Amino acid sequence: MTLPTRSLHLVFGLCMSIFLSALSFHASAQEKSITINMKSNVQTDYMNGLLKLALSYSGKEYVYHSTSEVYSRPRLMESVKNGSVSVMWGGTSEQMEKDFIPIRIDAYRGLMNHRLLFIREGDQPRFDEVKTLDDLRKIKFGQGRSWQDAAILEQAGFTVVKATKKPSLYYMLDGGRFDAFPRGANEVWTELSAFPELPLTVEKNLVIIYPLPTYFFVSPQDPELAKDLENGLEAAIADGSFDQYFFNSPEVKEALTKANLSKRRAFRIDNPFLPKATPLNRKELFLDLTKIQNEESEAE
Repeated sequence: MTLPTRSLHLVFGLCMSIFLSALSFHASAQEKSITINMKSNVQTDYMNGLLKLALSYSGKEYVYHSTSEVYSRPRLMESVKNGSVSVMWGGTSEQMEKDFIPIRIDAYRGLMNHRLLFIREGDQPRFDEVKTLDDLRKIKFGQGRSWQDAAILEQAGFTVVKATKKPSLYYMLDGGRFDAFPRGANEVWTELSAFPELPLTVEKNLVIIYPLPTYFFVSPQDPELAKDLENGLEAAIADGSFDQYFFNSPEVKEALTKANLSKRRAFRIDNPFLPKATPLNRKELFLDLTKIQNEESEAE
């Protein structure tokens, strides 16, 4: 029996509707939304770019959103904990790895372990006199209240003045509340340019070194994202795209060009808060940045 044309159209329309709904469901099943903290004026796109590079290996379509404002560190941590923000990054600790899912691959390959000092313009002669660790302990440092760096410096015998909001620290340094603000070698140049109105500069001769890997930390409610991030970073290391991304980053290029790490007086301090699970034995995760700078100097 032949169906009337109208019935055929209805059957065809129903089939197409089912087919398109199936396609839509398949697409939405592959699409995954991520919320991150809004980038502040003292941040580069490095970590956002690395996040996207890692997740490009997942085979899923990740859609990225940011918060409507820049969250303070405590607020960001609480938001990742409750799942309203998907991922954050920063220095690791036992508590961080307990509260969140850590991706134990140092995003900066050890560069962030090297801390240079923001100081006030005109204060360089004071720092030229720093020859020993005891000399350095006479310097009053500024740090974020919830940062692991603050605890590391205090444990090493340094006096630390803390603030909840990071931008406050630059103005506190300018106002004489403390004498130096240690920042990662990859951070100082970007941050210096973000506060052109302040008479601050980067100290020329010293570097403080302590192990503090920068990890991605994922909400405990999203182990799938954590697995995709870990697998993606491992794949990027294996095929060389991680190194390519790292060395082509304007932030890293500027740091390696200007920091002169091999020529600075180095003060090494312990990090007693470094988690036991830190993969220090995986040498491919870290770079010998002093050796790299020496090779670049010889090439010149």
